[in-house]
Amino acid sequence: QVQLVESGGGLVQAGGSLTLACTASGRVVSVNDMGWYRQAPGNQRDLVAVISSSGMTNYGLYVKGRFTISRDNAKNTVSLQMNSLKPEDTSTYYCHAQIADRKTWPAASDYWGQGTQVTVSS
Repeated sequence: QVQLVESGGGLVQAGGSLTLACTASGRVVSVNDMGWYRQAPGNQRDLVAVISSSGMTNYGLYVKGRFTISRDNAKNTVSLQMNSLKPEDTSTYYCHAQIADRKTWPAASDYWGQGTQVTVSS
């Protein structure tokens, strides 16, 4: 079994900062891309940021310059530093990873975390 466990969501005032973290655990053999998506009620799930195993990053247009994604390959952890938060950043944030486990390696499957709520007050 593979799990993604998220932490770090919460309530913050506009202009403030939060850091989200996500760790992959279980029968993990290798992890390819790791990233964060967000979904507000009634909306589709959108890309926030993604980082490859070699450290290449890509960001959603609305977070560029404010959010920074990073990862620790040794710990199978991805983090999202969110600065200058706006009320429109309010959403449930989901961790995503492409993971090859002991049964599927070298093929990787998509895994999702349970979601963590980020609320930005104006």
